[in-house]
Amino acid sequence: MTINRVLPGTTIKFTEQARENAFSLISPVLEATGGLTLSQLSKLTGIEGTTIQNWIKRGWVSSTKGKKYSERQVLRVLLINMLRPAMKLDDIASLMRYVNGDVEDTSDDIIADILLYNILCRIIFTAEDEGAFRPEQIRELISREVAGNSREIADDEKLSRAMYVMVMAYRSGCLINEMEKGLGEILEEM
Repeated sequence: MTINRVLPGTTIKFTEQARENAFSLISPVLEATGGLTLSQLSKLTGIEGTTIQNWIKRGWVSSTKGKKYSERQVLRVLLINMLRPAMKLDDIASLMRYVNGDVEDTSDDIIADILLYNILCRIIFTAEDEGAFRPEQIRELISREVAGNSREIADDEKLSRAMYVMVMAYRSGCLINEMEKGLGEILEEM
């Protein structure tokens, strides 16, 4: 049973096309438009534009060139957004630095943000489909994905530790959202 069937970090409904390459639902729009405007990114993520701008000011997302958000910036916003229901923003920023260092410098990245996002989505979708929610099941899914992409990963062990936290945070966020819906229904009855 799935709790939340959207692309993680977005408002886009899940489709089977997204199973292997989640970002493939977003990349054609980026390519056609040369980037997303703040308004488009806000609509895609459900995040207020001022929040996204604040993340740039705080150094969690790289600065824009002009008024369009590039693939890299969109991916970073998606990654932060998918974790924020269950994690403090400062902790998310620390976790992202652990994985990919300085937001403005890709030379210290252990994995490209697009591959990180796609792998995380595959793990999340597989865990939901298989009912794999125990820690050892999540670790096994991560291990398989990391092993299958190890040529594109600079530090498998470091990435595996970070991905475990990310997947568990995402799942926790889904549970928090479900709890809040249930509480809302109870409060409406009162």
